[in-house]
Order: sequence, then C-alpha cells, then structure tokens
Amino acid sequence: MSEDTMSDVNHGRIGLVTGGGTGVGKAMTKALLAAGWRLVITGRRAAVLDAAVEELCGNDGRVVSVPADIGDPASVAALFDEIRARFGRLDLLVNNAGSNVPAIPLEDVSFEQWNAIVAANLTGAFLCTQEAFKLFKAQTPRGGRIINNGSISATTPRPRSAPYTATKHAIAGLTKATALDGRPFDIACGQIDIGNAASEMTSVISTGALQADGSTAAEPTMDPAHVADAVVSMAALPLDVNVLTMTIMATKMPFVGRG
Repeated sequence: MSEDTMSDVNHGRIGLVTGGGTGVGKAMTKALLAAGWRLVITGRRAAVLDAAVEELCGNDGRVVSVPADIGDPASVAALFDEIRARFGRLDLLVNNAGSNVPAIPLEDVSFEQWNAIVAANLTGAFLCTQEAFKLFKAQTPRGGRIINNGSISATTPRPRSAPYTATKHAIAGLTKATALDGRPFDIACGQIDIGNAASEMTSVISTGALQADGSTAAEPTMDPAHVADAVVSMAALPLDVNVLTMTIMATKMPFVGRG
C-alpha cells in the first residue's frame, strides 16, 4: 500500500501513543502521522510532549498532547475523558510507555524501584487497556486495536533485569488475554517485541551491555523508524485480522542463541 493510499484509508482515525514524546514512541507517532492518523500522545512531562508536537506537526492539530501518569487510575481516566471530549472515539491504543532500573543484582532492587517499574510497564498498560475497552465497546462503529510494546525481554531476559523482565513477560499474558476478551467486541490486540532500537533508554547498548557470561560487549542497534513502520503496518489491518506477536530486532544483536 502506498503512503498516499494508506493516508486516505487512515484519514480521521484516532490513535493514542503512550510515551509518545520521546524515543521509539516518538518514532511511532511520526510514522502514524505520516500514514494519516490523528494522534494523542501522553507522558508525564508536559514540556517534552509539547516539544514533540511542535516538531512533528507544528501544532496544526493533527497531534495533541495530554500529560498523564499512566500508573495512576485517576490520571488515566482523565486522559480518556479528554479523548472522548476531543474526538468522540478511539481507533488505536499503542501501549508503549515504559521504564527500567539500573542493571543491579536482584537482591539490591528496592521495593520502591520494583513498584515504580510495575506501575510504568504493566499497571499503566492494563489501565489504558481497560479504559480503551470501555470506549471501544461504546462507540459506533465499535471496536479498535491495541498494540503492546513487549520488548525482547517479553521472552528472553538480560542479566540483572528482574523487574523489567517480569513486567514484559506479564505484558505477553496481558496481550493474549486482551485479544481473547476483545474478540466478541471487534477489539484486536497484538504485541511488538523490539530488540535494540536506538533510543535514550537503550543508549548504553551500543557502547557496552552486560552479557550472560559476565562480559560486557557493544551490541548492534537499529533505527527506531523501522519499528515505527512495523507498527503502522499492524495498525492498518482491518479488525478481523491481527498480528498477535511480532519480533523486530537488529539482525546481529545477541538474541538468537543468547546466553
């Protein structure tokens, strides 16, 4: 499908990208925008979101920022109330926002660190999914699509990454449960597992990442634009078709055979 054709198909469709102001989320927003979507981006830092909007579309209204803490139920409810008020519907939710703790021994992870990662990576995705379900079921035409950022860690951990890995394994379960529960209501849910997309969060990987044998090695990375293109392709499918899981990775990263 050409870019012009895709733009025509997606014209008027509304998407929400969590963590859409930086890194991979910003790349997703840019690609969806080019494909004809109107978008809401959210995150905790209003200034970062506003700067992203200005860069992406010059405040022409095609992308709007709504700051929210997705780990807080009241903040998520307010976010979706804003979407209802502005657009009256939602067609796509990309659960992209996430966080991590430094690579420290499992026994040194504090309870506060654990709770913060669970809130950002898992609770936030659940709360946004829950609110999206309410909107998807009530709107006409009903239904919509959810794409979860699972990460390679949804299947295979890095050393010293217990909180992050636990939440991303849980995202895989949430994706499957969401896909199952959404079937009767024309709600599709899939997951994209991303390996070594270049961003602020993964900057250390290109200079030296801890390996399973205890060594440190630089790993190949890829342009996040390729991840964004994959998300656009998933989002463009009709609701009776779903990519349940996709792995996109730097070809030479140590994943196949990791450990």
